Amino acid sequence: MAESAVEQIHASPDATPEEAEEHWVKHVYQGDKMPQLTVRAVLIGGILGSLMSISNLYTTLKVGWSFGVAITSCVLSYVIWRIVRVVVPKASPMSILENNCMQSTASAAGYSTGATIGTAFGALLLITGHHMCWQTVLVWTLITALIGVFLAVPMKRQMINVERLPFPSGIAAAETLMSLHGQCLEAVQQAYALVAALVGGAVVGLLGKGNFWWQQKIGLKLPELLPIKIKLHGVLGSSLPGFGFEPSVLLIGAGMIVGMRVSISMLVGSALLYLVIGPAMIASGQIEVPAKLIRWSLWTGTAMMVTSGLTAFAVQWKVIARSFSSLRSNQSNGVSEIVRQIEVPFSWFLAGMIPLTVAMVILEYVAFSISIPLGLLSIVMSFLLALVACRTTGETDTTPIGAMGKITQLTYAFLAPSNITTNLMAASVTANTTSSAADLLTDLKSGYLLGANARQQFLAQFAGVFFGTLAIVPAWYLMVPNKSVLESFNPPAANMWRAVAEALSQGIQYVPVSARWGILIGGVLGIVLALVDYCAPKLRRYTPSAMGLGLSWVVPFANCLSFFIGAFIAWIWSKWSDKNAGLFVIPVASGAIAGESLSCALIAMINALAAFGR
Repeated sequence: MAESAVEQIHASPDATPEEAEEHWVKHVYQGDKMPQLTVRAVLIGGILGSLMSISNLYTTLKVGWSFGVAITSCVLSYVIWRIVRVVVPKASPMSILENNCMQSTASAAGYSTGATIGTAFGALLLITGHHMCWQTVLVWTLITALIGVFLAVPMKRQMINVERLPFPSGIAAAETLMSLHGQCLEAVQQAYALVAALVGGAVVGLLGKGNFWWQQKIGLKLPELLPIKIKLHGVLGSSLPGFGFEPSVLLIGAGMIVGMRVSISMLVGSALLYLVIGPAMIASGQIEVPAKLIRWSLWTGTAMMVTSGLTAFAVQWKVIARSFSSLRSNQSNGVSEIVRQIEVPFSWFLAGMIPLTVAMVILEYVAFSISIPLGLLSIVMSFLLALVACRTTGETDTTPIGAMGKITQLTYAFLAPSNITTNLMAASVTANTTSSAADLLTDLKSGYLLGANARQQFLAQFAGVFFGTLAIVPAWYLMVPNKSVLESFNPPAANMWRAVAEALSQGIQYVPVSARWGILIGGVLGIVLALVDYCAPKLRRYTPSAMGLGLSWVVPFANCLSFFIGAFIAWIWSKWSDKNAGLFVIPVASGAIAGESLSCALIAMINALAAFGR
């Protein structure tokens, strides 16, 4: 494989860690030569990240996923500042490190704060029927995200400087910034394609809701669902939840990103549920009413995703072993004085983690009655699992967030049986902190490739968490004022967290008999497919994706159809021009997702405020 542009400037792969760092300081480091951590960079990154956090909250509720914001944020921050310079000609250009600083702030705000709200707190709302007080949610979100920022500190030098793990998304973001600041025509075209798709997505979201008076007056509104009218086993397709086509560029964009294998698996699995198994179960009386189809199939889909995720995690035992062997590395050995001044010192890690750990344990005890030993265990598990998650992200560009949360849920099912709240909230600590640490290491990889000062980048990430928290918590209460509104989203991630917590806490007898068989079949199939992926990777193109199949039984058919349409568009695009598709598929898809999710989220919040005013 050809070496990427940013990697060509680095030392030989055979260089010792000390030689590589010496080469980096001499030939790459630019932190003292140009602005990096500036007020304008942090403010624009924080505002952009706040919007992205709201966007990711909506996508979590809608499709069960949140999307990384590194490339989107660096492109948008570049475009935003170009617009600012048109309006204010005297404004100086942003340096590439300032742009990278904006990206770091935006990523911390947009991604690190959201892994717990739409999942654990969503599941808690579905179980209890009422919201936690906003003060608890705000402090919980802030502390878990900050712990993730600090957990990245002891891993950064070992994984990025010494071992030089790829972190592919970090490399892509760095190359994008280099191309944009080099005025590369293709990069500028990518930037404007992303912005155009974002505007288009926003328009689709606006028309799809159709809640404004001028839309109602002229009848300008996209249909929420075009139902498929068909009858099987005496069951009308229109009576099945989400059986049709939803005109959503968010879902189509998501399909463009995840690709054909996952999207085909989703469509085939959903077709099997909606056209064969679902109608048969309804006709036999195993499912009371068609509207409860997804509630019944959720058990099978969740089992498949949980077992496949845990199996995929377990077979990466070499990665796990390398994660813990790296703990033996003494980061102070062989470090030159200039590198010591650039890197975040271990004293910062201790100064942050000690008070944050105390605060987290107290909050767990006061808010959720989690005992102090179990609270401390959640922090210890966060550190150990973050080691694995960060290395997995560095080597594969995939963060096993689901597996991290499920490992904690399984652990606490033994330590605190029959306690749903403890099970959920302890898992939310590990899920949010590990995902935050892994995402921030991806940004630190970009900074390392661009010659950034790691201390300044850390401070940008630290500041970004506050921006994101202050945006996402109010957005959560405005978008989801009560349980019924959350249920109307049919939130895949929250439903899965609830299902696992209920099954582990209340026992298998809680689950209907027919769904128990689904759990068994789905669980075994998830293990088998994960093992096939690992043992026979050449067969991957001929076997379904376990995550795709599992998700197809958790989300409505309309979601799966739109995913497939998006993947098919990307596939046709690549057949027409592979180079053109490589340049524009991801920017167009990312823009469409961000635009529609932001538009829909803001409309939902405006409607909630209007209802509150009445």
